[in-house]
Amino acid sequence: MSKFILGVVFCAVVIFGAIYLRFFNGQTSPSLTPTSTSVAIVPLPTLVGSAEYICKDAQTILASFYDQATTAVAVAGQPPITTGSVKLIFTNGQPLTLSQTISADGGKYTNTDESFVFWSKGNGALVLENNVEKNYTKCVVVAPAVVGVTLPKLFANSEGTFSLRLPSIVSSTTDGYTITQHASNQLSSTLTIDGTRFTIPKSMATGTNLSNDSYMSVENIPNTASCRAELFLSKVTATSTITDTTVTYSFASSSGAGAGNRYEETVYALQGTNPCIAVHYFIHYGVLENYPIGTVKAFDKKALITQFDQIRRTLVVNQ
Repeated sequence: MSKFILGVVFCAVVIFGAIYLRFFNGQTSPSLTPTSTSVAIVPLPTLVGSAEYICKDAQTILASFYDQATTAVAVAGQPPITTGSVKLIFTNGQPLTLSQTISADGGKYTNTDESFVFWSKGNGALVLENNVEKNYTKCVVVAPAVVGVTLPKLFANSEGTFSLRLPSIVSSTTDGYTITQHASNQLSSTLTIDGTRFTIPKSMATGTNLSNDSYMSVENIPNTASCRAELFLSKVTATSTITDTTVTYSFASSSGAGAGNRYEETVYALQGTNPCIAVHYFIHYGVLENYPIGTVKAFDKKALITQFDQIRRTLVVNQ
């Protein structure tokens, strides 16, 4: 009888052990079966471009434009879905990110309630605060800095029609280019050309035969059938069409002399602009032989023209 009981116990132990091993090997327990959770991966916005704007009173905006990596699906009968955004950094360093909204012209970006709007159009930008232009007006793109060329000063004219970079700007404590907006160039009895004049720093002429009234200017003539450089000169020595970097210009030059003075002028007109916009170099210097020996030296004409060229290449026109 005892052997029978031992046998029953032995069988029970074997059966229980088999069940135990099968259970804890995870073959019958759903609670031990590993599960996977699907996580939706949202792609990060892609940087598609950037621009620096200079506005009235030297206010600046740095804009970085982004687009979502996914393509929005258009729905019939519904307006297009925009996926872009812009991150703005203002003069005071304050950042602001806006979402793109529908626009018939340019790129329009707003906050949630549209109380702040940034609207980029061509080489310009419109900034609205509660539907009013307030702190940032007459904004125009500034050309990016050129590697190896030091032109740290940004300038935009008061109308926001152009911008450029300068090596220096005169102040109460520093020498630099003197800026005169709406400087008139009386070309003839019937034509006065309006422009912004950048007169050279006095230090560039000191001790040389270069006159400190030499300048470069950005000028414009409205209502012209075609934009030609010779329109900006009273007399012309040579004309041509030239390409510098990626810009094609109508080019003209002239020279004159009188009472021991020499005058050299060159004009680079931007073809296709209306009003016709041109960059005008005016170089005035004295005949070296007219100065007492040893009192002055010949100015570095090549260096002066090189600097004018560097400034001209940064010109951005907003039309």
